[in-house]
Amino acid sequence: MLEITLYTDGSCLGNPGPGGWGYTLEYGNYRIFGADGHPETTCNIMELTAVIEGLKKITERHIPVTVYSDSTYVVNGITSWIDGWKRRGWKTSRGDKVANRELWLELEELLASFKNVKFQWVQGHNGNEWNEWCDTLAKEAAELAKMKLQMAVES
Repeated sequence: MLEITLYTDGSCLGNPGPGGWGYTLEYGNYRIFGADGHPETTCNIMELTAVIEGLKKITERHIPVTVYSDSTYVVNGITSWIDGWKRRGWKTSRGDKVANRELWLELEELLASFKNVKFQWVQGHNGNEWNEWCDTLAKEAAELAKMKLQMAVES
């Protein structure tokens, strides 16, 4: 059975600070890579953005997708915590406002357009080739965002 595999990662130089995200989409013999950055963000925002941007690239939404992420925040958030957040009016179990609500809502809406998406946590920096590649993409995007920010400040 054909399946789409999406590896994602986010990076931040400081938290908050300049950040980047990267993804690798694998479908049969094809691989698509994507990455970008932001001058002022957080690691969690970049992790979520990597998943969202990767899923947006998938046009064949009837094909099963497995998303691999080294972010327990993303994997637990979408598979375990989000239902409780919604029941509590977008509050955490401690009563705090859920961070990045707009991204969680965007991800949830995007997932509704797919037939079958599974999330799988993968240990970061542990030799997984595609997780490592996404980490490289995210770090390079964060570095580029940092350089753009420095150039803007200097001009």
